[in-house]
Formats: sequence, structure tokens, C-alpha cells
Amino acid sequence: MKWILVIALVIVVAEAGQQYTFNPPTHPPQTYIPPNGNGNGHGHEVVAIVKDERTHEEDGTFSVDVEAANGIKYSEAGSPGVDGAIVSAGQYSYTAPDGSHIEVKFVADENGFQPASDVLPVAPAFPHEIPQFVLDQIAKAQEEDAAAAAAEKSGEPNQLYTAPAVPHQDPAVPHHG
Repeated sequence: MKWILVIALVIVVAEAGQQYTFNPPTHPPQTYIPPNGNGNGHGHEVVAIVKDERTHEEDGTFSVDVEAANGIKYSEAGSPGVDGAIVSAGQYSYTAPDGSHIEVKFVADENGFQPASDVLPVAPAFPHEIPQFVLDQIAKAQEEDAAAAAAEKSGEPNQLYTAPAVPHQDPAVPHHG
């Protein structure tokens, strides 16, 4: 009878131990394996790269020229510019789903990324002329800004903003006079 009790106790302990086991989290593999084996899992085929030429010179200049079997092309050349920023220019092209040929040329420099293409939207022309009084007010504001900047440089008080002609009195404060 004691043996049956010992065996039952061992079975209970063995089962209880399995409840509290730790399984480390599984991590995805470090290399990508497409789920269906022929693309990215969305029914697309893998596209071969037919040209991949890259040069990186010691002076910081570089060029990239890549072409895929489906007609996608990308080329870019650049060099270090002012303050070590990269200045580059290039283009890319591809065939859109509707069959049209898309080509975008670009420059990337201290003014940011500047694409140019017939397919990019363009803002409409301003619908009417700016009235002369608005242009005059803009010019006056620019003159005032220039005068304020000059006065600030010279250390003189700014004459654009003077004290009010009549001293301000707060009606809540009794005036003794």
C-alpha cells in the first residue's frame, strides 16, 4: 500500500512540475524565407537584379546604378557638400500598374530632396493678383524689420516702438495726485 501511495505521489509531482516549465520565446530566423517559396507571400514573384554597380571613393564620392529584370531602374551619384552633408542627384523609373512609364529625377542637397517628374502634382497658379495695398504693407514690414535689425546691431534703442503719449492708468488702482 505504501508503494502505491509513493507511486501516486511521484506521478502527481511529475504532472505538477510540467505546469510550471519555462519555454524560452522563439525568435524568427535571421534570414528571410518566403512563406510560399517563390516571393514575398503575397503572390508576387522574386525579381532578379540584372545590374548592380556601386562605387565608393575615398574622397566620399559615390555612384549607384541598379536595374531589375522587371524594368525598375535606379541611378544616383553624389559627393560630400558643405559641412559634410551629402549632395546627390539621380533618377529612378518603373512601369506603373496601369502600364505607364514613370520617371523621376531628383536632387538632394542642403535644400532637401527635390524630385521632378511629369507625374508629380503641381500646385495651381494663384487665382488672382495680390492687391497693391497688401504688397505695400509687406514692403513696410520688411523695412521695419531691417531697421530693427540695424538698431539692434548698433546698440541704439529701437525708435519703432515708443512710449505711449498718455500714461496708462489702471482704473482699479486709486490715483493719488
